[in-house]
Amino acid sequence: MHRSSLLLTILVLLASSMNYADEGEWSRFRGPNGTGISEATTVPVRWTEKDYNWKIDLPGPGHSSPVVWDKRIFVTCGDPTTALRTTLCVDAQTGRTLWKHEEPSQTYGQHRDNSYASATPTVDADGVVITWTTPKAVMLLALDLQGRELWRRNLGPLISLQGSGSSPILYQDLVVLANDQEDMERSPGRRKDGPNPAGRSFVVGVDRKSGEIRWQTETKTFLAGYSTPCVYQAEGGRPELIFSNTAHGIMAVDPTTGEVTWEFGQPFLDRAVISPVLAPGLVIAGHGAGIRGTRCIAVRPGSSGQGTVPTLAYAITKSLPMVPTPLVKDGRLFLWGDDGVVSCLRVATGETVWRERVEGGFYASPVWVGGYLYNVSKNGEVVVLAAGDAFEVLHRIPLGESSYATPAVAGGVMTLRTNSHLFSLGGRR
Repeated sequence: MHRSSLLLTILVLLASSMNYADEGEWSRFRGPNGTGISEATTVPVRWTEKDYNWKIDLPGPGHSSPVVWDKRIFVTCGDPTTALRTTLCVDAQTGRTLWKHEEPSQTYGQHRDNSYASATPTVDADGVVITWTTPKAVMLLALDLQGRELWRRNLGPLISLQGSGSSPILYQDLVVLANDQEDMERSPGRRKDGPNPAGRSFVVGVDRKSGEIRWQTETKTFLAGYSTPCVYQAEGGRPELIFSNTAHGIMAVDPTTGEVTWEFGQPFLDRAVISPVLAPGLVIAGHGAGIRGTRCIAVRPGSSGQGTVPTLAYAITKSLPMVPTPLVKDGRLFLWGDDGVVSCLRVATGETVWRERVEGGFYASPVWVGGYLYNVSKNGEVVVLAAGDAFEVLHRIPLGESSYATPAVAGGVMTLRTNSHLFSLGGRR
């Protein structure tokens, strides 16, 4: 094989390993690198109650999404009365509870649509890492695959009008978290008759084995956001952690040092809730307020090694999501709005292919499975769309109760989470 062809093949394989789901793993919010993409072919587009592999009760409500590792499903719950936090490990084949870890906590004020279990855990061969928060502590907790505590790290108090929701990720030997907090003096919910403190915002890399802080990079505080980072690597470049937040817009960080390598110099005006996603040569992120997005931007990344700065490729300002994270697949950018407006665009240019409304409100993010888009409405209805250049609603399947959680797909099986149940679907021929 010619050397250039061999190099191209290696680069394609590396890109594939970063961007698409391993057959048996869905290890973080929206799966490998936050793409929301699975090549599984054994998840149906239409089903009834009798088609589930199993359905089990959960020990409490929550909005976090399930994650999967080595035929184990991990999901978190938070009691709305006592704030007791529960991490549940379930056998993916049978639905049997393998273990349950409970963490006493305290209630506190947050957005009416938030919960005490909104951050999605992250998992690898060494176990699962969870983020629990109270006004007194932002806590990272590491458990092994048998539920035994490995370590915990208190990152300090939380100041946030609406509570928390950012999920940790694992990258090589690091646990990475965006600890994005509120400046109550500048917040729309600031008090007029008392103190309005400013939270301490930073992004942090914690040693996976010990829980020791390897680096901590301070960020500006304005409005607390809830996005989850991803990893970007340009051809011939070094890996970078990509964060989005109100004060910095899009920011790239060296995972070995915590140094900011580039930053797109247009701060977001509202909360950054959707998580950044990648397209060839682009980083896509956005911000919003209320129930809809305000602006979504596609940025050509900078390069500290080559001395280039990030530039704006295009911006979208119409019919955008506030909460559901975008999805990129096969040259298309899918934007699924909180209000049910779904858009398909050419990801290279931002040109609109179609824009249509589906009934329902949405907090979950879409996933792409075998050529179809799946998303779950707030009232617990799975909507299946064709993921092509023509808008088509294929099916709507009720789950029976509310759901804010994004599905997980591993081993050819989709795991769905509602307020009080966990469902297993597919994987059989």
